[in-house]
Amino acid sequence: MKDNKKHLHVIGIGGIGVSALARYYRRLGYSVSGSDGADSPFLDGLRSEGFEIQIGHRAENLRDDTDLVIYSEAIITQPDLLPEAQIYSNVELKKAKEIGIEHLSYPVALGRIFNSKQGIAITGSHGKSTTTAMTTLMLANDYTTNPTIELPDDGAAFYAPTSPGCSAIIGTQVPQLNNSNFYTEPLTDNFVIEACEYKRSFLQYRPYITVITNIDLDHLDYYHDLADYLSAFQAIVDQTSGFVLISADDENSRQLQIPEEKKIIVGNNIITYYPRVEETTDGVVNTYYVEKMMPIPEMTLQVPGSHLLQDAHLAYTVGKLFGMQDDIIVPKLEGYMGSWRRSEIVGTTVNGNIVMSDYGHHPNEIRPTLSAIRAKYSDKKLLVVFQPHQYSRTRELLQEFANSFVDASELIIPNIYFSRDKIEDVEWMTMERLIDAIQIQDAKLKIQNGYGLENTAKLIREYDIKNPNCSIILLLGAGDIDGIRSQIL
Repeated sequence: MKDNKKHLHVIGIGGIGVSALARYYRRLGYSVSGSDGADSPFLDGLRSEGFEIQIGHRAENLRDDTDLVIYSEAIITQPDLLPEAQIYSNVELKKAKEIGIEHLSYPVALGRIFNSKQGIAITGSHGKSTTTAMTTLMLANDYTTNPTIELPDDGAAFYAPTSPGCSAIIGTQVPQLNNSNFYTEPLTDNFVIEACEYKRSFLQYRPYITVITNIDLDHLDYYHDLADYLSAFQAIVDQTSGFVLISADDENSRQLQIPEEKKIIVGNNIITYYPRVEETTDGVVNTYYVEKMMPIPEMTLQVPGSHLLQDAHLAYTVGKLFGMQDDIIVPKLEGYMGSWRRSEIVGTTVNGNIVMSDYGHHPNEIRPTLSAIRAKYSDKKLLVVFQPHQYSRTRELLQEFANSFVDASELIIPNIYFSRDKIEDVEWMTMERLIDAIQIQDAKLKIQNGYGLENTAKLIREYDIKNPNCSIILLLGAGDIDGIRSQIL
């Protein structure tokens, strides 16, 4: 006999966003099971919290008493199939359809929750995770020793928040939230999410505030060109009910058609627009908008990079929209300690070299990341171990990638990570073509083909022996490059 507790099954539970949503549903009282294609330390963390997880996708993973299935779109590995065929090529989703269990993609499922709240959607090509983490920590109350805040036994009478409070789904793990990608607290409808633009997923959301960090053409396996890409961002602007924040120095964001009453431009100052109504002598009423500028106070961040300061300025502006005071906002943002795989120091080798890990996989992420590391560690060599993510992205942005490694001392490329790629891109975008393109731009840069992750780890160990106590070793990319850290530490 089935008990009254509802059951959720999550397909692709190892995904950073969908795992946070699984945590949210568990908080709502659901029992949760999940499956993923491969095991990982991340899944060990979920198991330690009590999640029931199976490795491999099998029909029997889906319990008969399941009430809801949520799936990550990353499980779709056959992009040449028609959309419905792609979805039901997964045996667990196929069974859910056959026995009549409701099944939702991650964006649709998240939208159901988010759209019932006062939502803050953080989107853009780069900086989403950092800005989402900063915004969450800023809005959160001072109960951040645990990512799920409990009220005292006496209830709300003793709940004295210093900030507006929020819940959040974050696309990274945040050390200050017990390395969680999920945060929630009672008595608030404010909901912060990282909103991904891939396949226009963020159009499932109806935000009160939308933050667009920047716009650089990406996801070229889906978007045809920049105009197509911009049209997706225009659509989320159009369905935002309150305010749209954009970066002052981002040319593509400035192309969006944003009504003045919604638009806020953020740089070193906050620029807003206020309506002014005038009536002429003949009775005609004219409305026009007056620009108002408010300076942002100076901040000293613990994390390096001017691009991260811009993320902090965007988060600061959200705080001001909620009426927060500078003496609350600024210390919280200055206290931000970084996030998982965002210039994260993961350890030191036996020969005294610092190992860092970063998720960057677009040229406009790579360049500022390397520049910030070079500026902070100017006395050290910088060995970059870069795994390009997708043959299609590497092919379309080849020249931009070729110009991205000016701050590297040496470069190792283990392989190109396959994800949703078409065979023609795989055949065209060879390692030799990539290395040649980079070498043409920097003839002095030492570049090695790593010939796979295992051999790359061997090359790093050899480098470590020859160059003790003098280097930063950066594992860079959005694929499985971070997995070799255990082989070099």
